[in-house]
Amino acid sequence: MKQQADFLMLAKTFKGLEEVLAQELIELGANDVQLERRAVSFRGDKALLYRANICLRTAIRILVPIASFKAKDTDALYDQVKALNWSQYMTADQTFAIDATVYSESFRNSRFVTYRVKDAIADYWIDKAHKRPSVSTQIPDILLNVHVANEQVTISLDSSGESLHKRGYRVATTEAPISEVLAAGMLLLAGWKGQSDFYDPMCGSGTLLIEAALIARNIAPGVFRSSFAFEKWPDFDADLWNDIYNDDSNERDFIHHIYGSDASFYAIQQAAKNVKSAGVAKDIELKQIRMEEIKEVHAEGTLVMLNPPYGERLKSNKEMEDLYSAIGTTLKHQFTGSTAWIISSNVEAMKCIGLKPSKKYHLLNGELDCQFNKYELFQGKRNEAHIHS
Repeated sequence: MKQQADFLMLAKTFKGLEEVLAQELIELGANDVQLERRAVSFRGDKALLYRANICLRTAIRILVPIASFKAKDTDALYDQVKALNWSQYMTADQTFAIDATVYSESFRNSRFVTYRVKDAIADYWIDKAHKRPSVSTQIPDILLNVHVANEQVTISLDSSGESLHKRGYRVATTEAPISEVLAAGMLLLAGWKGQSDFYDPMCGSGTLLIEAALIARNIAPGVFRSSFAFEKWPDFDADLWNDIYNDDSNERDFIHHIYGSDASFYAIQQAAKNVKSAGVAKDIELKQIRMEEIKEVHAEGTLVMLNPPYGERLKSNKEMEDLYSAIGTTLKHQFTGSTAWIISSNVEAMKCIGLKPSKKYHLLNGELDCQFNKYELFQGKRNEAHIHS
């Protein structure tokens, strides 16, 4: 794929993390950074494309648009796609796959769009090389993204392949683990840079702990992955990629500590495996303990973050209210002088925490609309009456 030095790219993300991702891109050196719906567009060169994939913590995938045109129906779509110079982007021997998103009344559904684009590319290669490239839905060599909005069609190369939330360090899991991208986004929204101790008292399989350690040490989250889609592109620059992949000059020391605890022995076992896999075991201390049993008072200034159960799995309202009330009590008494951040889709249960949030963000955890609230854990009597009610 031949590209001019500076070309357009699109980084996809989750709802609510667009501004965090834009800031990440600015810090990476991206130009013309623009907020989009669940995405950020930007411009840069091939080195930035590679860095974006390995360094961005809040991106799901990085797309490179190669064509944008209007099409009134699938025949027009077929003609426009077949007219593209596909030998610039792939060979007849490479497998490909198509991911289509359709917001249009002109096209019946995304599956039909996918078929027509696939046929157009196959027919291009039959005409040019008398060979039909294979479609592979498992691990394709070339992954294409087709976006249709009304009659506007954008064809992009997906440079990431597997979603970037799949860092590669997760070797063990618990039920419904939080996405690595969401965890990193929450930490960056909270201003985490490794400037204090960090504690997740409901750590599950350890995602928040590991992402906190990677940010604290400024370790690129993509270093654990085995591959990216751009490595199979015709213009892949192996030397440039090796330089970027092996560059650890921005990594930094971390003088504080990260603590994780959970009521479940199984969760702590799984967290320990993931922490070891990510190479951050020296920074993270794990302990099996229920949140309401935490008795040691933690250092002032500790950043506390937790993703408690939301009650989606048939826990009673009373159980949820008691749990969230216990969270509030523990935060108030064991983390005085610190800051806590809590994400939950259970807004009613969050009221039982008994603390007034100083900041609120709206985020999506999977399909669930969540509040991500900040609580200042003051010393003295502030909110004391609510805690003991």
